[in-house]
Amino acid sequence: MDMLCLVLWLPLVAGLDFSYHHTLRLEAFLREVHENHSSITHLYSIGKSVEGRHLWVLALGRFPTQHKIGIPEFKYVANMHGDEVVGRELLLHLIAFLVTSYQHDPVITKLIDNTRIHIMPSMNPDGFEATKNPGCYPLEGRPNSNGADLNRNFPDAFISNRYIIQPETQAVMDWIKTETFVLSANLHGGSLVASYPFDNGNSVTITSDGISKTIDNDVFMHLAKTYSANHATMQNGKVCVIGDYFPDGITNGFAWYKVEGGMQDYNYIWGQCFEITLELSCCKYPPKEELPSFWNDNKMALIEYIKQVHLGVKGRVLDKDGESIADVIVEVSGRSHVCPYKTNRDGEYYLLLLPGVYVLNATAPGYKSVQQMMNVPDGTQDFSALTYDFILSDVSAAPKLASCPTTPRYTESTSAMLKPTINILILFNTLYAIFR
Repeated sequence: MDMLCLVLWLPLVAGLDFSYHHTLRLEAFLREVHENHSSITHLYSIGKSVEGRHLWVLALGRFPTQHKIGIPEFKYVANMHGDEVVGRELLLHLIAFLVTSYQHDPVITKLIDNTRIHIMPSMNPDGFEATKNPGCYPLEGRPNSNGADLNRNFPDAFISNRYIIQPETQAVMDWIKTETFVLSANLHGGSLVASYPFDNGNSVTITSDGISKTIDNDVFMHLAKTYSANHATMQNGKVCVIGDYFPDGITNGFAWYKVEGGMQDYNYIWGQCFEITLELSCCKYPPKEELPSFWNDNKMALIEYIKQVHLGVKGRVLDKDGESIADVIVEVSGRSHVCPYKTNRDGEYYLLLLPGVYVLNATAPGYKSVQQMMNVPDGTQDFSALTYDFILSDVSAAPKLASCPTTPRYTESTSAMLKPTINILILFNTLYAIFR
């Protein structure tokens, strides 16, 4: 089946219609999918909301129940703002599409066989249930049951935010620590744009054009453009709110408006996971009759974005006896993260990179560091990043590297704080966020 057929084929899973699925119906659907497709799905909960609702995740893959060496982990999270509901329904239809296409469509089959895909339809089920008056701008439902905005509730890399970590936030933080996530997106509503990190910033990261720039800005722009270009209309830069302007349908998060304690920055800094934010509808809670159009507009983009988890290079770090070494820093020369990206318990590393020539460094206490130049191709079409294993030689006994603390990582120097243009940009951005 070619990609055109893939776009037009609607999911066919018993019981799934184009309507809004409240908690009981959502749970019933996920259980039905798992029961009917148990060989490629795994249903699990990462925790509970304030009111005790499960935070359900459906994992799909050839090995759905556990991580397998060499197979990257991907995740979609929706409905962290309870009143932004289109993403919640899109992920249910994405699940249906994936399981019904497996072994029928070669693209989907290869994607599932070579990727472990985690889908969380709702991070804020309490907020969803609290939204009693649906509309484009509901008056309730955005926060969780404690009144907390979950996308302002994560540790921040730039400021010491003093919010009490909510149960839903803590569950996601623990989930990120447990899995080796490589790529992610969180689905929102209220605009039509793909937004990429940083959401916050200071004079260390903010450029003269108002962007808070990561060292992987080229990759993040590619990821955002991948979604936008494969969406039916996002690349047209449609304006939902007067004053917004999104060339190619993408934006740097901070350049749009400042977010302190956001989830995408947390994933990137502390989770070693590249995440972008997808705003998928001008209307936060549109009539259910519009859901088929949203599905057809986003279907191709949702699939193409998952494929980007196979960008770059992956591999393991081993000792001279072939044993895996955990907590080895593996990074690209010129791309050192403030929280160094390290190997997992199996000695694995995953680095998302655009095609090009790079020098990789593998460094660990007690071992001789190794550098390797490599020409990295585009692995998305073959569903596999370039694979390279490092072999490290012992040099001396040394303690393991400490974990990166969840405190601000970007510290402004005195000279940097005196940049007037940057400070004006920060003030303007902060005021926009307050009055938005």
